[in-house]
Amino acid sequence: MQSIQTLKKASLITAIKTPYTMSGDIDLKAYDRLVDMQINAGVDGIVVGGTTGEGQLMHWEEHLMLIAHSVSKFGNKLLIIGNTGSNNTREAIKATEYGFASGMHAALQINPYYGRTSKEGLKAHFQRVLDIGPAFIYNVPGRTGQDLTPEIIEPLAKHKNFVGVKECAGNERIAHYEARGIACWSGNDDESHDGKHSFQSHGVISVTSNIIPGLMRTLMDSPNKELNSRLQPLMNWLFCEPNPIAINSALIMTGAVSPVFRLPYVPLNAEQQKQGMALLNALSEKDVVGGKATLIDETLLKLV
Repeated sequence: MQSIQTLKKASLITAIKTPYTMSGDIDLKAYDRLVDMQINAGVDGIVVGGTTGEGQLMHWEEHLMLIAHSVSKFGNKLLIIGNTGSNNTREAIKATEYGFASGMHAALQINPYYGRTSKEGLKAHFQRVLDIGPAFIYNVPGRTGQDLTPEIIEPLAKHKNFVGVKECAGNERIAHYEARGIACWSGNDDESHDGKHSFQSHGVISVTSNIIPGLMRTLMDSPNKELNSRLQPLMNWLFCEPNPIAINSALIMTGAVSPVFRLPYVPLNAEQQKQGMALLNALSEKDVVGGKATLIDETLLKLV
């Protein structure tokens, strides 16, 4: 198990996409190629089975298999953070125990969504999962319907297994935490450069680094306003529909993964694809995972 201080040194963590075979199963060969490209670009870690990796569309056997596979194949090359959170505390505990038993370095834990609980319930939930091992707490009110405010986070930060927060509530919130010694990673790619270099965040847990890992590495390593400005349209496009629809479409468009979507996700429409194609092909081909982008061939597309 990695130390909390080692985990805090990671500045670029990719919320890795899960690719599928044409039959709809997890494509481990394609997954390994994607992770190898992340390693070659200097990414520090990956979140396995997060929202971008469609953990919400997996059964737990698949989910835990992918965490174990990632540890076995890549655990000595980068940090493996398993998304083992749930809106069901007992389920989150069980998944987190299995994840650590298979060797993951840390967990990503979200607050119970949909069937939301009270502040006291949140504290009790996080206490239970933090007791198991190192964890990043994920605050994404747009998905959970509940903001994890400093009133909730600051007491939790005293737990020995608390790593930090993946924070989607903006850079002012991040600056507030960092000033108090609470590590934060931006959950918003478009704000992550300024978050790191102007608001003292520890880095980013990124969707965009799935497709341009090397350029995201550059943005985290040192201030680069010109590159950040140039990448803003691509980052915005990647969220033109709920994530992970656009990143799935992008990786299919570049040929990095097979043209398979697990429902309820479906590809971007042709007009949206054309916008993304122009943005991706304006970059150097060597910087884009898969290379040159083309429109998705509807005759090959499978919805499973």
